[in-house]
Order: sequence, then C-alpha cells, then structure tokens
Amino acid sequence: MHPFRFGVQFSKSSSGSSYREAVRKIEDLGYSTVFCPDHFDDQWAPTVALTVAAEATNSLRIATLVYDVDYRHPVTLAKEIATLDLISEGRVEFGIGAGWMQKDYESAGIQLDRAGVRIERMLEAVDVLKGLWSNEPFSFTGDHYSIRDLQGTPIPCQPGGPPIIIGGGGKRVLTAAAQQADIVGLNASLHAGSVGPETALSALGERFLERRNWVEEAAGDRFAQIELQMNTFMTAVTSSTSEAEEMFNGMAPMFGLTAEQAKTIPMVLAGTVNDVCEQLERYRDQYGTSYWVIHDGEIETMAPVVAKLAGS
Repeated sequence: MHPFRFGVQFSKSSSGSSYREAVRKIEDLGYSTVFCPDHFDDQWAPTVALTVAAEATNSLRIATLVYDVDYRHPVTLAKEIATLDLISEGRVEFGIGAGWMQKDYESAGIQLDRAGVRIERMLEAVDVLKGLWSNEPFSFTGDHYSIRDLQGTPIPCQPGGPPIIIGGGGKRVLTAAAQQADIVGLNASLHAGSVGPETALSALGERFLERRNWVEEAAGDRFAQIELQMNTFMTAVTSSTSEAEEMFNGMAPMFGLTAEQAKTIPMVLAGTVNDVCEQLERYRDQYGTSYWVIHDGEIETMAPVVAKLAGS
C-alpha cells in the first residue's frame, strides 16, 4: 500500500507573481505536486506554467494532467520534458493522454479520431518518449510516428526519464496504462467528449472497483510498484457531517442520481476533516488510490486533511 500524497490541479492565475505565491503555498502546506491541464480554453500553457512553478519552489513536484498526444509531436515533447526535468533537478512527473474534450478539437480544427486510434497514437508516443530519454540513439517505426537514429537531448535528471502518468476510464486504456505507466489514474468515462450524466453514472464506486481490478490483472507482478491516482471532481470540508449530507442531497438530482448513489462516488469527498480522512482511507483500501488530486480553489480547505494523511 502506497503512502498518501496529494496534488493540486492549477490551470492559471491572475499574474505571474500571484502564481508564484500560490505554488509556494501549495508546497508549504504539504502537497506533493502541482499539476496543469492541457486544453485550449482559458488556462495557461502547461510547460511554461510548470517551468515557473519549478523555479518558484524547492521540493514541489511538477506535472501535467495531462498532455494531449494530438497537440504536440513526441520528439518535441520529449525535449521539453527532459529540459524541464533537468532544470528542476528531477521533480517532473509526465502525464499523457489520448485526448477527450470534443470542444478542443472542434475549436482548433484538429481531427478527432476514434478513441482506439487516439489510444494507439498515445502508446506509440510513450514508446518514442521513453526511447528518447534512454540516453541511446533511438529509431522507431509505427503507424503514427517514424524516428531514425535520433539521440534524445538533454538527458533527463531522472534516469530513463520522469515517472509516466496515464489515466482512463475504459478497459483498453487502463490495460495499456498498467503495462506502461508508473502512475495510473482511475478516471470516470469521458467517452462522450464532455462531462454529463453519462460521466456521473460511470463514476459510481462499483465502476472504480472494476477499473482497479483491470489494472491489477494487466499489471501482473508490477502492480505493487504502480501508484494509483484519483482526480477528484469536488472536495468539501464542512463543519459538520450533516452539511455534507445536504450537499449530496442537493447535488445528486443534477446528475440523475440518488443521494445514496452520489455518496459512493470517490471523486467527491465531503464532510468534516475526520470524515474526509476516513473516506480517503476507505477508498485506498478499496481501490488502492493513494495519490489524490484536488483543484486550486480547495487548497486551504483540504490542508488539514493533507496535514493528517500525507506520507501515512
């Protein structure tokens, strides 16, 4: 069982100085990692933001959740991430995904291939990235990428490159993640290309147990080394348990769920500090999820939970 650690998904700030102040606070409060997503809506460019985060902090890990494989060629991405790992002295975690947000593709005029094609392209990209981080001349021929005798430079600080994060809600991508990634994110299904009732139904507790089992089956002997991650939808630390009950009662109908169903969704943490700690410990026992990601508006309210559980 892996010890708890916590990250913050942080997409933008009002200024460079406020961003630096925020990531220093994230570090001071005991969070392990600051993440940046990768979309074309109102957010900062992830590589630039994470470079600033690395320079503003001393021990905070920096990561994407996650780069979309269709937005950058893996040769370019390998060089950027190796450089970032070098200048941050080995604090990078590299998240990559097959892409899902339909609006991004439509707005940018990028073709949204069927999910199977995007997953195959992502897996080829991972092979390319690992090859270019190997400190050896690398060649590769696939359906999507062709690399000829290319030496990846600079050499990442972390031997072989940063830990790789791959997440998903379906069996195919989680099977691949179990075989390729160091950190595997158990996600709700985003097959529809947007967040709606289908996503909520796919986030019920029983579905996450199924996903955890897919990962264990595919990982085999390496399952014990894999860190399982959960990206929360919402966290609410309340002054009483009854406040959390009211929240579930109010939220559930918006997603076509009963309050009892909503309470099984591990992506929603709600209750007193002790309640939330108990939920996290229970979910780690059930699903193996020790690495939890919250959003930037919840940094201070979740800080007492982080103080109690981080490293335990």
